[in-house]
Amino acid sequence: MDGWMDPPLETLHINNGHDADDVTSWVSVCPRGLWKVQKKRAGEGSQQTVSGDDAPCSSNYFPGLGSLCQVRVRLKADVDEAKSLESEKENENLSITEVNEELTTAFPRCQDSVLQVPLGYWTTLRLGEGQCDITEACVERMKAGEKCEILISPVRNGPDVSVPHPAEDNLPLFATVELKSFTPGKESWEMCPGKKWEWVKSHKERGGVRFRSGDVWGAADSYSRALKLLITLCGHMRDVKKKGQEQEDTNSGDKTQQLPSANEFKTTKAELHSNLSLCQLKLNQPERAKASAAKATELEPAGAKAWYRLGQACQMVNELEEARRAFKKLLEIQPESPAALKALKNIASREKETNAQLGLRLSKMFS
Repeated sequence: MDGWMDPPLETLHINNGHDADDVTSWVSVCPRGLWKVQKKRAGEGSQQTVSGDDAPCSSNYFPGLGSLCQVRVRLKADVDEAKSLESEKENENLSITEVNEELTTAFPRCQDSVLQVPLGYWTTLRLGEGQCDITEACVERMKAGEKCEILISPVRNGPDVSVPHPAEDNLPLFATVELKSFTPGKESWEMCPGKKWEWVKSHKERGGVRFRSGDVWGAADSYSRALKLLITLCGHMRDVKKKGQEQEDTNSGDKTQQLPSANEFKTTKAELHSNLSLCQLKLNQPERAKASAAKATELEPAGAKAWYRLGQACQMVNELEEARRAFKKLLEIQPESPAALKALKNIASREKETNAQLGLRLSKMFS
């Protein structure tokens, strides 16, 4: 995700008086900000529940991209033992077939919730879509029948991050995540290039929908997921280009497996970086927005939006000369652009004010 989401996992050790337990820790991004998540395995079922024609293999022991996962998330403080037993009894016969049917009634992302998933009952997720960041990150390395405990606390002073956090008295949050069953999926390295491209387009489209609905965190996540998959396609696109092919069908006759032309690939990558930059600007992450916009302008020098966002980011970090160059480049692409002219006027005004203040300080020093 281009260095701003999903930091590398680290392993912590907590001494609880017995043998040290391994606790996986990471930082997750959701509509309410950045949150540190600590995950501890609590137990697992006696057998693997995987539906599909694929023969058992190492990748099937865990969900992969596209797996339909039947999960339940409960806040530990809210668990009612009687209701829990009743819920277990009601759901003990739920099958994978029913999981597939439930996909047609997907729940909306909760923009005011850390966990972003309905609590207390079984829910179906398609892994890889970024429906609920924390839950998906937990499920990725869980087996069917397994349960884990998570501790969630806000990251209040993260670098280059300024987002409000609720003044709740019940933080940090303790919750359990259970994975009942899942359908087969694939890891990114197991997928054919055409299928990866389908996921890229899906993430890009989903990012646009989320952004327009006001879910900026979710949009940034979608664009970042698309960029991560594009990285895995770069080598294949280079091979295609060397052969002098503008596009390739990876599964003859299957239109859904068709790869983009080299130009479409580059344009899509530039648009994703530009869109991610806009999200980062709105999330008050100017340094990251600057880096994303710069990548977009390198890939697509004629992209007006990327130059404007680069100028905005440079203004926010007070790099006025770089901002001026970005807006002048925008004027080359779109002469008489009102946005560029207004931004250049603002930069000139800020520089004039800065010079006046500097002159005043110098005059006081030598008076």
